[in-house]
Amino acid sequence: MAASRVSDLFRTAFITGASTGLGRAFAEMLLADGVRVWGTSRTMSRLATLANSTAPSLFNPVMLDLRDGERAMNVYREADRTAGGFDLVVNNAGFGLFAEFAHIDFAQWQEQLDVMLVNPARICHAALGGMLARNHGALVNISSLAAEFPLPFQSAYNIAKAGLSALDESLMVETAGTGVIVIDFRPGDYRTDIDGSMRRPQMKPSPRLTRAWDAFAAMMRLGPPPVHAAAALRRALLRRQSGTVRTGRVFQAVIAPFLSRFGSQPLKRRVQARYFNV
Repeated sequence: MAASRVSDLFRTAFITGASTGLGRAFAEMLLADGVRVWGTSRTMSRLATLANSTAPSLFNPVMLDLRDGERAMNVYREADRTAGGFDLVVNNAGFGLFAEFAHIDFAQWQEQLDVMLVNPARICHAALGGMLARNHGALVNISSLAAEFPLPFQSAYNIAKAGLSALDESLMVETAGTGVIVIDFRPGDYRTDIDGSMRRPQMKPSPRLTRAWDAFAAMMRLGPPPVHAAAALRRALLRRQSGTVRTGRVFQAVIAPFLSRFGSQPLKRRVQARYFNV
């Protein structure tokens, strides 16, 4: 019989970046389905409303900062022990960095790769070992359609998301035939707190950078609400199959990936330039 709730398949979940945006929507969806959730944030106070949600007995707030890989791993391992082993791990935490590559402080650029690729891979490594030992679990990495259609002035973000998707492709092959599934989740633009999550470190932006930012911000405002992405993830988990999930507006989730796959590179670049007004 097909499962009707995520908790029928996965008892416990660990979600990074659960205080806002997509991460919060994922946490609320899983809690509503009866899953015990360990949700992380760099600031515990931002998790307070989730802790006081309709299922407070199921939510466990965790302070985790992915800038420190070793410390983050210690936090994850302690939570995993407390949970008795996580059935579901969702790597979601991250931040935006909007700047011209030639003018950004390289340390900030590298920080984004650590937070959004290297240290999430550490968590994947630890989580997958336990899941394979139990022959049960789901590993979800929140990549982006930017893995296929890179965003201008967000080079580290593009690399991080493309890297996560490549890792997922590898792990899908490695876990084939086991009780573990790997989901490469690629959302487009969603209506989240763009101003609160995006760093714009360039002091005097060029006209091209300003135009691109205005186009990007407008797309974010027009995107679906995060609950739309949470519903897509729920459907994917209930299918119990490894694979890639693209979600968002029709242009981003269907047309852009089709163009990326079958269109020429020059055409792709022209569409990007038009899309971002640069």
